[in-house]
Formats: sequence, structure tokens, C-alpha cells
Amino acid sequence: MLDAPLSPRFSEDFNIPRAVKIWLLTGLVMIFIQIVIGGVTRLTGSGLSITRWEIVTGSIPPMNETDWNAEFDLYRATPQYEKINQGMTLSEFKFIYFWEYFHRLWARLMFVVFVIPFGYFLVKGMFSKKLVPRLLWVVALAGLEGFFGWIMVASGLIKRPWVNAYNLTLHLCMALVIFSYLLWTAFIAINPKPTAAATVQRSDRRFGWFLLGLAFVQIAFGAMMSGAKAGLSYPTWPDMNGSYLPAVLLDSTHWQAESFIHYDANSFMPTFIQFFHRNIAYLLTGCILWFAWKHRGTSDRAFRNALWMMCGMVGIQVLLGILTIINCKGSVPVGLGVYHQAGAVLLLSAVLWVGYQMKASPPQ
Repeated sequence: MLDAPLSPRFSEDFNIPRAVKIWLLTGLVMIFIQIVIGGVTRLTGSGLSITRWEIVTGSIPPMNETDWNAEFDLYRATPQYEKINQGMTLSEFKFIYFWEYFHRLWARLMFVVFVIPFGYFLVKGMFSKKLVPRLLWVVALAGLEGFFGWIMVASGLIKRPWVNAYNLTLHLCMALVIFSYLLWTAFIAINPKPTAAATVQRSDRRFGWFLLGLAFVQIAFGAMMSGAKAGLSYPTWPDMNGSYLPAVLLDSTHWQAESFIHYDANSFMPTFIQFFHRNIAYLLTGCILWFAWKHRGTSDRAFRNALWMMCGMVGIQVLLGILTIINCKGSVPVGLGVYHQAGAVLLLSAVLWVGYQMKASPPQ
């Protein structure tokens, strides 16, 4: 159904107007900013400051002291206030409220920026028939992301003083899926026929997908690092408090479902998460450098630039990761943590760009 032409004015390919391309890029930038704002919200402990999910009326912040006190009273009934922020002042509450409000407001703004031009371009027949179903998928995934966002927040309003790390990871991963899908769509719209496919083998394209999957898994572990505050357990590098493989991981009594479910009640899970986050980073870095070295002599300029971009971003990410972990002394450094999360999105984008350059063109 989705592939059926919606109008005789729709073209059969991705030769679309410049305005649509700018709109796609605007959407990507806004999603990237939203992920960054989400990182700030998480690392400042702001995510639970707004305890209600009001799609329309929630767009208006407290306008007077009475409204602020009412919001503060709701927050003071949460486990986070009782267990962590007991005695917080109204001024301090306004700070964390701002970041969660900004996070939700930016999501609403993205909806407006996406939906109104989408309707206009659709009516004007400015989409190709192949582009429309991809954009409808983006809308559907964005709605699902909002649902997951509320589940994440709700997980920290009952017993835990923080949002559930698994829900946080799911929320970030869904945002990355939306970003990646829209980015690939933008690649097709801007450069519908990449030329590097003729210079690479099918095995290279498969390896490109492997790199993408590995990068995605690594970012998921990074979200778990943040959600479980795993960085605080081993703020050293290259060792983990003096050893490569901490003894707790060798204790078979910890390898049970209970340890994974109640990740914040034992030392096993923070160790498990950080160990694998570090070692997947080593594996990913090695694979990227090997792949770039293998294709160092490529004559395709766009492919060569994509490889350089990917190598540069993985180097920056490794450096940011090390700086973040060694500065986790008592608390996660907000600035470094946010830069590291933003770098992860840019690295994923670079890996996607390399993969797109190798994409096989459909038969003519």
C-alpha cells in the first residue's frame, strides 16, 4: 500500500527539490540536538523533575510562584527527591525543571517542523513516491519514541530514584534508529547514485553493515553506562582499578538473571557494562582502522573522504571516552559525558556514510 503512487505528480526516483533536502537536513540537525539535550537532561539528573505527561498543556511552563510551588510539591513526592535531593531549594528545582522542559519542548518543536512542511510538500507533489513511505515510517517511529520516553520517566517515579537503565537505553536506541533512517533517506535524496560500489566487493558491503551493528551495540552499552552510572565504579584507564579483567566477572555466582534485573543492587552489572563497553570500543576501533587501511588506495574521492571521516571520529570518540571515564570521580562529568554522546552520534553517521558509499545501485 505504501509503495503505491499517491499522485500522478510524484516522480519515480529521488530527484527531489532543494527545499525538501534542506528540510530533511533540518530534521537531522534537530534530532541531533535533541539527543544532546537528552544527554544533558540525564547527566544533570533532570529527567524526573516533571512528573506528568501533558502533551498540550505541558507546553506552558509554570508562570508564577504558585505554579512553581505546585510543580515542586509533585517532585517532592518522588523517590528521587526523598532519596537523593532531600532539602533541594526551589531555585535548584527550577534548574533541573528547565532541562526536562527544554527536552520536551524541543520534541514538540520537532513535530511541528516536520509535520507542517511534510503536509505542504505532499500536497504540492514535491516528494518522490519512494520518499513518502520512508517519511511515514519516521513519523510512526517518532510517535513510538515519545511513548518510550514516557515509560522511561515513569520507571523512576515509583521506587527507583533514577530512570530504569534498560528503558533509557531503549529510548536512546530508538532515537538513533530514527536518526539513522532519516540520515540514510537524506543520503539518497542528496546523492542518489554513489559510485564506490564498483570499487568494492560484496564482502566489503557486508563488513560495512557489521561495523554499523557493532557501533550501534557500543552506543547501547554507552547508554547503559550512563543509566547504571557504571563509570563511577572504575574511573581508571587503561586498567580497571588495577586489572584488565575484574575478579567479580570471574565469580560464577553473579552470572544469574537476578544480577541483570537488579543491576543497581550489585557490583557485577556496573563492572560487566563497563568491561564490555571498553572492549567493544577496542574492537570497533581496530575494525575501522583495518577497513580504512584496506581501502587506502581507493580512487573514489567520496569513499576516501568518508573513510577519513570515520577514522577521525573514532579517534575523537576514543579520546572523549578515556577523558570521561578518568574524570568520573564521585560523579559523571556532564560536559565530557555530553560531548561523548554527541560524538557517538557523529561516529554512527560516519559509519553510515561509508556504508552508503558502498551501496550497490539498483539495476537500470
